[in-house]
Amino acid sequence: MTSAPLAARLNIPSGPLFFPVTAYGPDGSVDLDTYRAHVRRGVEAGAAAVFACCGTGEFHALTPEEFEECVRAAVEAAEGRVPVVAGAGYGTALAVRYARLAEAAGADGLLAMPPYLVVAGQEGLLRHYREIAAATSLPVVVYQRDNAVFTPETVVELARTDGIIGLKDGLGDLDLMQRIVSAVRSEVPGDFLYFNGLPTAEQTQLAYRALGVTLYSSAVFCFAPEIALAFHQALRSGDDSVVEKLLDGFYRPFVELRALGRGYAVALVKAGVRLRGLDVGEVRPPLHEPTEDHVKQLAEVIERGYALLEEAK
Repeated sequence: MTSAPLAARLNIPSGPLFFPVTAYGPDGSVDLDTYRAHVRRGVEAGAAAVFACCGTGEFHALTPEEFEECVRAAVEAAEGRVPVVAGAGYGTALAVRYARLAEAAGADGLLAMPPYLVVAGQEGLLRHYREIAAATSLPVVVYQRDNAVFTPETVVELARTDGIIGLKDGLGDLDLMQRIVSAVRSEVPGDFLYFNGLPTAEQTQLAYRALGVTLYSSAVFCFAPEIALAFHQALRSGDDSVVEKLLDGFYRPFVELRALGRGYAVALVKAGVRLRGLDVGEVRPPLHEPTEDHVKQLAEVIERGYALLEEAK
């Protein structure tokens, strides 16, 4: 357990960043006991941080009350061993409310997701994230994707804002990311964190690493932590052979399967957790469950991934 600031704890991660799914019982209500078990297993498997109630955790589907309960449960399960970062989103007023709920639940930081529905200009986006950052004492990572896409100049202003410590990119525009990294490096002293937040980020992490972006989210860690950890360690140590074997034999087939259904970036991950023996329930609407055939293919992909680990020993 450490009291170091969140940025320092995230800067050189010992393992993947863990984005747990949210567990539901047979009646569809949040299952906090199973959720705690899921988070605890991830921490014990080597996660460097827990990002609770974010995209993979179906933030969009949780009531404020459920959100606070889940963040508190994640904090309890982590037991201070790794930081817990909670999602916050929707319009500014609701995002501020979620931020304050996360702080009350004991979170160490916030992942500020895109505002709901509207496509805003840079001035409005900057004001939105500054109000979230000012609402609590929690450090904030801003999530770029969908209707929250920033110019390098706006990210410079975000980096100058008290409480905002980083940018997570879910857009995938490498030219824009290079210009953002360069602008912030040139104009804002100190360390500003960058995260690869694309779905199944391992698939693109070699490209992001070339930009200096070493942090990435790992949804695969939810259901195959050994594979995600082996990839992370191989990437850090420069073991290109293991990286390429896992990309070719596991991650690419998984990404191709994920592309067969809308919402599979969450639903397929949740199916993977169930396949690995923890009943976290189904996804909530408007997401839908994978087909039976797709779940069967997922089981085969997971089996192949673990076989590759055995070969690499």
